[in-house]
Amino acid sequence: MRRLTVRSEHWPLHEPFIISRLDPFVDAAVVVVEIEEDGLIGRGECEHTDTYEADYPAILPQLEAVRGTIEAGADRQALQQLLPPGCARSALDCALWDLEAKRSGMPVWQTLGLTQPPAPLTTAFTLSLRSPQEMGEAAGRAAARPLLKLKLGLAQGDLERVAAVRAAAPQARLIVDANTGWQRQQLIDYLPQLKELGVELIEQPFAVGCEAWLEGIDRLVPIAADESCLSRESLPALIGRFDLVNIKLDKSGGLTEAWALAQAARAHGFEIMVGCNIGTSLAMAPAVLLAQGARVVDLDGPLLLKTDHAQGLQYEGSTLYPPQAALWGG
Repeated sequence: MRRLTVRSEHWPLHEPFIISRLDPFVDAAVVVVEIEEDGLIGRGECEHTDTYEADYPAILPQLEAVRGTIEAGADRQALQQLLPPGCARSALDCALWDLEAKRSGMPVWQTLGLTQPPAPLTTAFTLSLRSPQEMGEAAGRAAARPLLKLKLGLAQGDLERVAAVRAAAPQARLIVDANTGWQRQQLIDYLPQLKELGVELIEQPFAVGCEAWLEGIDRLVPIAADESCLSRESLPALIGRFDLVNIKLDKSGGLTEAWALAQAARAHGFEIMVGCNIGTSLAMAPAVLLAQGARVVDLDGPLLLKTDHAQGLQYEGSTLYPPQAALWGG
């Protein structure tokens, strides 16, 4: 018999994390799922709330609703029909991957069909949304990092924020994330100046449902769909409008769908970005496999935490190393 354990955890952040469309975060509020079978335990983690869709059902009731089916032996394929894309399914899916690896003795990367062990990656480091001066100061402290991601998305001051970061970190590559906060004319006005400032990527400038606003705009800087891209069902509305899709486990509902989404997105001509919600190394570990070969990797969640798992992912500066079996997936 299987046993499903679900618990909430809170991991304090170094400083409040601020984006344009949500209240500041002071900790990583996560849900950890453990599936125990024959003395082996598979683990997965998701963010405690899912803000990608209006009226999305709460995480813990979703998990409790499928407890009996999971404990009766449902596998990853069955799970895809039990829950919609989102955080609850992601935690269960990743726990089932981990359990499967432990039962079979085959690490997840091999089951996925990767031809060689996962390699280290360079991750972006995120600067929270603050005043231009504060973001410039934060960039100065992070100037040695090769890739900085700037949270933007306000009606005024975003170009000044980018300029302050560029002045403080002249050697860093820059990407920006408006988190649905801009209007169409803002993007049109900003694009030449962002290109001049060396910005390499813009994430999700507009609200979900406004994807058509990108039609007719000369995308001087590549644009990635984040909130607009949940699962494979999202892709038709993105074709011809976005250049990349940002795939996150919590959005797609776990590694199973995220892996399929990446293959489908590439088949449609999109490049891949792999991102994360705020979480611990347990949440990031499956995404490290997904990020192999991605154009942009944004898996810096544990770098924002005061503490992480004792056997968490190894970061050297912005270099992220693959997970060890003791954490997940082996």
